[in-house]
Amino acid sequence: MSTQPLPLEGVTVVAVEQAVAAPFATRQLADLGARVVKIERPDGGDFARGYDTAARGLASHFVWCNRGKESVAVDLKDPRGLALVRRLVAGADVFVQNLAQGAAARLGLDAATLCAAHPKLIAVDVSGYGATGPYAHRRAYDMLVQCEAGLVSVTGTPDRPVKSGIPAADIAAGMYAFSGVLAALVRRATTGRGGPVEVSLLDSLAEWMGHPLHHGSHGSTAPARTGLAHAVIAPYDAYPTADGGLVLLSVQNDREWRRLAEHVLGRPELAEDPAFATNTARVAGRGATDAVVAEALAPLTAPEALARLDAAGVACARLNSVAQLADHPQLTARDRWRDVDSPVGPLRSLLPPIVFPDAPEARMDRIPALGQDTDEVLGQLGVSEAEVKELRGAGVIA
Repeated sequence: MSTQPLPLEGVTVVAVEQAVAAPFATRQLADLGARVVKIERPDGGDFARGYDTAARGLASHFVWCNRGKESVAVDLKDPRGLALVRRLVAGADVFVQNLAQGAAARLGLDAATLCAAHPKLIAVDVSGYGATGPYAHRRAYDMLVQCEAGLVSVTGTPDRPVKSGIPAADIAAGMYAFSGVLAALVRRATTGRGGPVEVSLLDSLAEWMGHPLHHGSHGSTAPARTGLAHAVIAPYDAYPTADGGLVLLSVQNDREWRRLAEHVLGRPELAEDPAFATNTARVAGRGATDAVVAEALAPLTAPEALARLDAAGVACARLNSVAQLADHPQLTARDRWRDVDSPVGPLRSLLPPIVFPDAPEARMDRIPALGQDTDEVLGQLGVSEAEVKELRGAGVIA
């Protein structure tokens, strides 16, 4: 039974956001109970609405990052529209923006300006490369930042680098913006003051590159691209099975290798063989290591191989497709799916990863149509129906 509210209940967030990084951050806030008012352009809104039509006519990125928000369509280039947004910000706890570098400052919506005017406000600037430095004004799309941060250099096969299949730079920045807001709210609770928060995609993804960065920055070389294998651990790869599947296993230490050799490979002598007994030796002879593992798993079906590895206490997994993830038995068993309302009807969505067992379930409110909440939100600001009609007629709102 719930004994506490969701942790961000009563927190109001205003966001001038687009694409993925900032919307992903504010969606986390909405999931945990915050009210999030999303400011969009009247002529199309957040451009992520147009990325695709894969989610029953809606854009999959937008569906993912924007549930639980109120959409207010306002033209920030019109002084009347900008004045409305400033009034909204004046009553907010948090403001988040990821406009092109310099655009927020020209509108007076950058964190420094807003926090000077509203000392209790927490204002977050999400940028591609940060506010200063030679890259500050460069366009910073996810794939470009993945390349600049070196992620692509360590991802892929020895023959070909590849970008991550998900927008890793956007997600990294979104999660740091989310955690930055939480930290700033804690500080405000003790000091009474908000303040600016800065997050960049490059800084965020560079932090996630910590292992290869430290591996290659202190006298060694950067880890090589190894596909599904691990640069410094063996065996750690995907191995084919008799039914056409791929089973992945990871041996993290020599005790696990002993269990693998005895109970799965059927070759206990390999636990003592100097060519295999230590991880250093197995990595040096990776070809031979992979060959003995592949030989043992090849006659088994994927379920048989997984059962045998599990019984031996060896970490393992099956290489799933996206469709298999959607039907993953663990997600189903833990009741992780919910229907979220949208302009095209209910859409199946995952509950957020953060769970508070003593509070209500995370909010999974509807995905808004463009401008769906404009009238209601402006009414709460005291804007009369006549003014709303006039502003809409002038194209200032939608």
